[in-house]
Amino acid sequence: MSMQKRWWRRAHLEESLFGVLMRLSAVVLVLALAGILGSVLVRGLPAMSWDMITKAPEGGFYLGGGGGLLNAILGSLYLAGGGTVLAFLVSLPIALGLNVYAPSSRWATFTRLTLDVLWGVPSLVYGAFGFLIMISMGMRASLGAGILVVSLLQIPIMVRGMDEVMRLIPSGQKEAAFGLGATKLEMARAVVLRQSLPGIFTAVLLAFGRGIGDAASVLFTAGFTDRIPTSLAGPAASLPLAVFFQLSSPFPEVRARGYAAALILTVLILIVSGLSRALARRLSRNVVN
Repeated sequence: MSMQKRWWRRAHLEESLFGVLMRLSAVVLVLALAGILGSVLVRGLPAMSWDMITKAPEGGFYLGGGGGLLNAILGSLYLAGGGTVLAFLVSLPIALGLNVYAPSSRWATFTRLTLDVLWGVPSLVYGAFGFLIMISMGMRASLGAGILVVSLLQIPIMVRGMDEVMRLIPSGQKEAAFGLGATKLEMARAVVLRQSLPGIFTAVLLAFGRGIGDAASVLFTAGFTDRIPTSLAGPAASLPLAVFFQLSSPFPEVRARGYAAALILTVLILIVSGLSRALARRLSRNVVN
């Protein structure tokens, strides 16, 4: 057998092997998702009711009493929504700075490394950091403190997501803008933002999904309450903590409500994922390849 045939046979075997591994990985992921959704549906759907999503907890709710999880649903939306807004206001200028004003500098390399490290920091560490700041400033657990910590958790995710999308923009488009006399700010607005808009929305919704599903970062900072949040200075409940508290209960009916809360949280995350795909597909029509 000639060397060329041996090389072709080896390349064919490698391609087949990685094809099989790719299919097996896809099957494992699908089975894992189906298992999670199936267990949540089977255990949580029987305990689901209209009161669960329209009423706040009533007396003895965590002992099997009446009421629902409206406080936790709204609290999670407030925490994730407020954190996403703050994180976006910080993340977009950083991403533009990395790709427009200093794309190849040491500052950009160091910033990307720092963001990667922050992305890997456990959310519980963010919560502990926020708790230390609260203690030093004499603050109490509140919705505002929870929003600040959630925004810190979301910033690395959002910036790196935007950054990777902006780095995919062909350099020829940027050079063409400069050739027409555009400034860096004009090029950032007319080229970078326009071309990376689908990726920016995807990064924002990805960070929102991380924020709404996180419990550790708000455990010490947002607190927990049975009331619907009405101000930034008051405590706020969240769905992840509601799931934790109810699944820790010795009462079977309360544990069933915990799975119902998990079902609500899962549905919210699935809606966010679907919206990110739909928006990315819609906005990609305006992208020039």
